Amino acid sequence: MKYFISLCALVLFLSSNVTAAIQSINGAGATFPYPLYSKWFSEYNKQFPDVRINYQSIGSGAGIKQFVSKTVDFGASDAPMKDDELAQAGAPVLHVPTTLGAVVVSYNLPGVTTELKFTPEVVAGIFLGQISKWNDAKIKQLNPQINLPDLYITPVYRSDGSGTTAVFTDYLSKVSVEWKKSVGEGKAVKWPAGLGGKGNEGVTGMIKQTPGSVGYVEQVYALTNKLPIGSIKNAAGQFVFPSLEAVTAAADSSLKNMPADFRVSITNAAGAKSYPISAFTYILVYKKSETPAAKNVKEFLKWSMGKGQDYAKSLSYAPLPKSLAQKILKSVNEIQTK
Repeated sequence: MKYFISLCALVLFLSSNVTAAIQSINGAGATFPYPLYSKWFSEYNKQFPDVRINYQSIGSGAGIKQFVSKTVDFGASDAPMKDDELAQAGAPVLHVPTTLGAVVVSYNLPGVTTELKFTPEVVAGIFLGQISKWNDAKIKQLNPQINLPDLYITPVYRSDGSGTTAVFTDYLSKVSVEWKKSVGEGKAVKWPAGLGGKGNEGVTGMIKQTPGSVGYVEQVYALTNKLPIGSIKNAAGQFVFPSLEAVTAAADSSLKNMPADFRVSITNAAGAKSYPISAFTYILVYKKSETPAAKNVKEFLKWSMGKGQDYAKSLSYAPLPKSLAQKILKSVNEIQTK
């Protein structure tokens, strides 16, 4: 009997130690990179079983709020934090670009499965509510070979605070004077027309179930749901489809003028091959942290700059240029932990 009791006590002791040995990291924010992050966290756990990363895909705005309130170990945003948000953080913050992606114009047009062409003026006109039908002359002129239906357009936008929205409206503010004046850019804006959906998932779902709709989402969401994607006329006057090479070309155009804090916009980038609605996405961490998870977050970020980049292309994200990844790694190595 004494042996049995001792054995039970030993089992309980060992199991409690195993549980105690598992280190949890909690993060929250952008839905834009979630398919890649989900893969990263799974693969990282396979290599380091004692570290589990829990991530809430709740949008960049909500992720920044949780980060500055210190309820998570890291935040995630497609839009760099603004100066007032950095002031709320109360301590120096490091923006860690993790990957590159494309915000695409995707649509549900019965009978049309081919790639449509859009100019910046047409994209702005649609989301301003000024171009209301698919057979509008401005769209037909760009796509003369396609039989466009006499169907009302339903723009679909993000209803939550979103980095994807920040990227999209940043682009529209650069290419449309009227958009910049009447709507502007940000993680949340007052949309002139359309329907709202929560997260990239919600917008994609709404496009899929609404004939005549058009919306903006991170590319992998459109691809996963087998929705058509348009090509967009870039700053050089070329219609460009959001391939990985086109996203990388947009990033390359910014490398010479990359700021030290990595907060940069690459929408409407120069270059004939650049896709115009490309963006970095960021993980947000404090430059100095004594929280129990800080050391593990730092090690994960170092991994993401190396092995993690290998998983990007298969999920329709562009890996970071190697020269940039090396600069980011240097900054990550300077994070101070307990």
